[in-house]
Amino acid sequence: MLVNTKAKVGVFSIALGAYLPQFPSLVPEFESQYEAFKKTIPDTVEIIDGGMVTTKEMSMAAGDKFRAADVDLVILQLLTYATSYNMLPAVRDLNVPVVLVNVQKLKAPDYANTDTPKWLGELYACGAVGEMVADLERAGKRHAVITGVVEGGDDVVAAEIADWCKAAQVRRRFRYTNIAQIGRPYPGMMDLYIDETNLYNRMGLYTKQFDWEKMWAIADDITDEAAIRAKAQDILDTFEIAPDENGKEATIETVWDMAKYVVAFEQWVKDEELGLVASHYDGYAQGVAGKLDSMLIPAFSMLIKQGTACAVEGDIKVAMAMSILKTIAGTGQLSEMYSIDFNEDICIIGHSGSGDADISQAHKPTMKIVPVFHGKTGGGYLTQFYPPTGPVTYLGITQDMNGNFKFVAAEGVNEEGPIFMFGDTNMRTRFTCGAREFCNKWSEAGPTHHMAAAAGRHIDTILKVAKILNVPVDIITR
Repeated sequence: MLVNTKAKVGVFSIALGAYLPQFPSLVPEFESQYEAFKKTIPDTVEIIDGGMVTTKEMSMAAGDKFRAADVDLVILQLLTYATSYNMLPAVRDLNVPVVLVNVQKLKAPDYANTDTPKWLGELYACGAVGEMVADLERAGKRHAVITGVVEGGDDVVAAEIADWCKAAQVRRRFRYTNIAQIGRPYPGMMDLYIDETNLYNRMGLYTKQFDWEKMWAIADDITDEAAIRAKAQDILDTFEIAPDENGKEATIETVWDMAKYVVAFEQWVKDEELGLVASHYDGYAQGVAGKLDSMLIPAFSMLIKQGTACAVEGDIKVAMAMSILKTIAGTGQLSEMYSIDFNEDICIIGHSGSGDADISQAHKPTMKIVPVFHGKTGGGYLTQFYPPTGPVTYLGITQDMNGNFKFVAAEGVNEEGPIFMFGDTNMRTRFTCGAREFCNKWSEAGPTHHMAAAAGRHIDTILKVAKILNVPVDIITR
């Protein structure tokens, strides 16, 4: 990542204080269980440790720590039965979900040899979960429950916790990086227009505005030839570049100016703390403006490769979708509906413009020069990326009449077969509901005409992201 963020997860455990003086052996047992539990939290996040809570006052102290850290998620380990006052003070003033981890230490009781402390310490599960959820509901808090067992390991519990931590990273990235808007959205694409103040208030994402005059000059002070040369080689390693009209193969000199701009853009991303970029140029594409415009697609693709989502046509909402998928899935490709092959009952989905090299697993990304960008000013380098066959997830972000955000998600399967080769990324995707019905249902959900794509199936994690960001989700097909 060009700009690194690390989610902060509040973690604490609860037990009923009345049990501890009655059964002193429970104290070291619970302390051991809690220490072991914290080690199951992925090191991709920072733990804000609220401790083992057995009183309201301890719960309040945990809440103070969580608020001070601006945690992105709270994970609560239920050690045994506990009253809900052990939980509520810790989360009452937070606007993030509480994940209740209800794990029993032993798989099954030894019925003949189980006394009360062994039952309470190693075999108690389920009893307190309903109480916690009831009170979280009454407090207006979002929540989820994970039930499992410690003995022998539990892959389901581990996978769920890891998924929640990935989802928490999206909130951290939105709140602690910025989105750059360069220029304005493509004229007339009113589905892309957005209120940046509403975006900040609802999603925590701050917009920094830049004009193209600043972008044209961004590389003027880049003089480190070693850095430029290394970046030029990185571009050659990333893309298969078509020979020029004279059949000459691309060299470092071919992409020198592009590399210079990429070096400049990378520094700009770090200086402005940018996690996302949405840009559109609608000028005359002459002189220095034309020079940058011609190489902008691969230059921004190099940023996407390093974790900064870059969307064409000034689409902030699809930049957000790309960033979410890149964060939770490792790939985030700009897409839109292209065509339907009614003979094969598949949708052709793709887009021109910047793309994600990490999704181009079927073939090395290609780059070629075209005289005209369709529907846009000028011409220059087009890039094409080649997603793998197999499962794929699509994510769109839209808004209702009141400015509330909504996710639109679908899973399908990319299949082998012919694709367009005029320089745009595209995929042959089959959906369980069929191409015609997918087009109807996806469109009826009211997304923008763009969406992001990721290799693999990721709706379950998207649902967790949506719960953390407090937005609804329309699932079109799985």
